[in-house]
Amino acid sequence: VQLVESGGGSVQPGGSLKLTCKTTGINMNIYIMSWYRQAPGKQRELVAQQWNRGTNRGAITYADSVKGRFTISRRDSWNTAYLEMNNLYPNDTAVYLCNAVESAKNYWGQGTQVTVSS
Repeated sequence: VQLVESGGGSVQPGGSLKLTCKTTGINMNIYIMSWYRQAPGKQRELVAQQWNRGTNRGAITYADSVKGRFTISRRDSWNTAYLEMNNLYPNDTAVYLCNAVESAKNYWGQGTQVTVSS
């Protein structure tokens, strides 16, 4: 099983990035897909989560700090999840990690760095 994130980078405040999580080795359509982030010296934080369609009807939740700016989505046929980030703030700077959970199975990617700075 592999989860590989891409799309991170450095942007100015107010900029946008779209992160991609490509999964292999799992049937993604039965997994809850989530994006977390971890900034230096801080705890890992859940940013956005999307349930699979068969459970909780694909419900989506966001951290309060990103509501209205970030959008999580998934394309199960491509085994890929996305996080679109708009109007980025400096305190969005972190390593962003993709997570897939199904019952007792819990998989993580290595993360992609997002840096927001002027």
